Amino acid sequence: MSDKPTAELMQALSSAKSIDNFMAQNNQFLLQGELSEHINRLCTEKELVKAQIIKRAELNEIYAYQIFSGKRMPSRDKLLCLCIGMQLNATEINQLLKSVGFASLYPKSKRDSIIWFGAEQGYCIMEINDCLYDNGEKTLN
Repeated sequence: MSDKPTAELMQALSSAKSIDNFMAQNNQFLLQGELSEHINRLCTEKELVKAQIIKRAELNEIYAYQIFSGKRMPSRDKLLCLCIGMQLNATEINQLLKSVGFASLYPKSKRDSIIWFGAEQGYCIMEINDCLYDNGEKTLN
């Protein structure tokens, strides 16, 4: 599947005669799927063990398994913790965030820049939270 730039989708949406027509022509370019599908696919692709991810993410075990099963939708910060637990790089984190409708890590945001840097350096949650705290930013958990 190829990608269509957001600007092109916005133009197509603005000029569409009906939402049905827009959907028929652009459905393959729209974000689709549940978070649980995305993270479970990543686990399979990267051969990750959920228990280890949850421990590294420093999330409550029951809550995290509910995210994996699709019973709970986490906040952006909790999803970032899960991404760090999965040891995703910044590009992978942004793809996952966007796939479920959350804002990507934004380099002009001081807080997001710290999280981005930590992810790229392979920092754990504690190390990222220390950097956030030391820079006067809200920690992830």
